[in-house]
Order: sequence, then C-alpha cells, then structure tokens
Amino acid sequence: MELSQYVETLRRELGSLTRFAADDVARAADLLADALDSPVRLTLLEVLSAAAAEITSRLDDVVVDLRLSGGEPEFVVTDIPAEDSRPAGQRTPGPDCAAEDSGTSRITLRLSESLKARVEAEAAAAGLSVNAWLAHAVIRALDNPASHPGTRSRPGFGQRITGYARS
Repeated sequence: MELSQYVETLRRELGSLTRFAADDVARAADLLADALDSPVRLTLLEVLSAAAAEITSRLDDVVVDLRLSGGEPEFVVTDIPAEDSRPAGQRTPGPDCAAEDSGTSRITLRLSESLKARVEAEAAAAGLSVNAWLAHAVIRALDNPASHPGTRSRPGFGQRITGYARS
C-alpha cells in the first residue's frame, strides 16, 4: 500500500486552503506541509496497525498483521488452524490469546544483531511479522512456565539441598 498518494492529497488540500492568501502565508503553508510529511506517515501507519488489530480481534481463526516492506505498509493475513496437534510449547497462539487485552502497548526491545537475525528468520519461516512472532513467543513462555530458562528441574547453584550424608 503506497502512502505517498495520501500524503500528497493532504499536501494539496493544505495548499488549496492558502491559494487566496498572501505569499508569506502560502510559503508558511508549504513549509508546514513539508514538515508534516513524516508525522502524517507515522499517524497513517498507527491507524493501519490499529485497524489490523481490530480486524484480528473480530475474526476467529485469522491474524492480520501490518508489515513494513520497503518503507511501505503491507497487510499479511495468516490462518490459524482450529486444532493444533503440536505440543503446547510449539503451538502458535490463536488470536484470542494475542487479543485478550483490548488495548495494545508499545515496547522497545534491544537485541544483538545475531539474535535479531535469528528472530527475523524464524518469523519469516512462520509467515509472521517479527512483532507477531515475538508476541506469540511471549504468550508461549507465559502459558508454559516449565520451559522458562530460570526454572530448574534439578538442584544446582543457588538451591538448597537438605538431608544426611555419610562419609
């Protein structure tokens, strides 16, 4: 989806408002239109992302993601199988899990370049956006606490062992 046509329409509308104004007002409007290019694009992306999230929340076995491809937004629709026979730790959560909360939050995550490349490869292999893949990974980790890295199944450093010993 090309956003440039929408940004250009907004720029033309702003220009048409000042066509009978003085030259200094028209020049100020041109400068303002140039300055608004990036914020308008960002706002359009936020609107499209919110629309994708709302559409996903209303569909049963489909997830709609918004990806940026070459700086332009692209909708990706992924079907989620109704019954997944894979073990719980390997399942892809359905849209109900991702949309439990009606709102969304933004978070900054810092990853090493090599880890980021691995995440991107896994997301592409799963046919998901990196954001959707990370959200599903968090849901899987929270739904399956036994697989958390901090959980140990046997005694180790920092754990107490009690009992009797003979020498």
